[in-house]
Amino acid sequence: MKILSTQQLTLEEIMNSVRRSRSSAADVKSVVLAIMEQVRCDGDRALFDLSKRFDGATLSSLKVSKSEIKQAYKLISPELIYALKQAKRNIEKFHRTTMPKKERRTSTVPGVRIWREFRPIECVGLYVPGGKAAYPSTVLMLGIPAKQAGCQKIILCTPASKENNVNPAVLVAADLCGITEIFKVGGAQAIAAMAYGTESIPKVSKIFGPGNQFVTAAKMLAYGEVDIDMPAGPSEVEIITDETADPTWIAADLLSQLEHGADSQALLVTFSEEFAEQVIQAMQKEMQILPRKAIVEQAFKKSFAVIVRSMNEACEITNAYAPEHLEIICKNEKDEAQILKKIINVGSIFLGKFTTEPLGDYATGANHTLPTSGFAKMFSPVSTASFGKMIQVERVSKKGIGRLRKTVETLAAAEGLDAHKYAVTIRFL
Repeated sequence: MKILSTQQLTLEEIMNSVRRSRSSAADVKSVVLAIMEQVRCDGDRALFDLSKRFDGATLSSLKVSKSEIKQAYKLISPELIYALKQAKRNIEKFHRTTMPKKERRTSTVPGVRIWREFRPIECVGLYVPGGKAAYPSTVLMLGIPAKQAGCQKIILCTPASKENNVNPAVLVAADLCGITEIFKVGGAQAIAAMAYGTESIPKVSKIFGPGNQFVTAAKMLAYGEVDIDMPAGPSEVEIITDETADPTWIAADLLSQLEHGADSQALLVTFSEEFAEQVIQAMQKEMQILPRKAIVEQAFKKSFAVIVRSMNEACEITNAYAPEHLEIICKNEKDEAQILKKIINVGSIFLGKFTTEPLGDYATGANHTLPTSGFAKMFSPVSTASFGKMIQVERVSKKGIGRLRKTVETLAAAEGLDAHKYAVTIRFL
């Protein structure tokens, strides 16, 4: 973990140093394009073949059966089931507040009323990664707002193991959300299946969920055929803190995101080089006992501490970096609030020394499906609103069309659209 300083480097130089490692589209595009074309042409047959090739799963059926879901409850502990249910309650409670409110009707001129109404996307696809780890929490983060939005059909794809099974905790989480259309398909082929549809898997209108570089590439290539929630990249965390924080707590929070993958990144922004060194030493000590030590060590080498001279510099760096997760930990809440006001580009913010980022990953109720790799500059966290769209409604009375007649007839004539003009004029003949 390298230490950088605004005293020696410009903002541009610091941003160049901390730039995330993104795979070039050329690195994976040809592979993903071939996979997607195979699925488009061969449907289920391609999915069986690709599951064998990439996951080692020899499947006889793609859909998870009711008996497999029932059996899943017996394969995980009562403590885990209880934790999933508690997390579900919190996620439901928060996400009810993210449902778009009924908008006020506007009268632009007398006799003209315009408004918008929310409508759920009828069929959505959820992707839940497997491989190095299983993520039942992601099922909750996607399934709950999809249900709350009122989506009629929810398709969930997740990879099968070499034993042809889906992680039981993922199945229990899906069942708790009321999701029954679950398929044993992972990787880019799962995205292709949901984008194009196969004999078993319905075509969806929007795809949600994180994944590796191949999944991300597939989502980007499928965009246009379907909508997507956001591009996804490696996990990342930034912490802005002063020297009053406990360096071992800060170290633990930074490490919590590095264990996601070797391409994850942590960024510490603080005011004291001595404090930064204490945090780095604590990280080096703590990572030795982590089961995912090898992964963490690789990500640690790609992480940075940035020494700043002021809160304004800290905020400037943060807005340029646009982190997925941001912890703000200062001596008092007033300083934290001042920093919060100046942050524009971020996925999710965690205020105060007790608000460690993993709380948001699992149990506060906030969504953990967040923009990464700087995409927080233009994307929002997933919410209930993400699973729907707004439709626009207009009502014009006789008085209203009279008010607008001359404007429309003049503009339509100027654009050479005589049928537009006549559609208004005929109502006065």
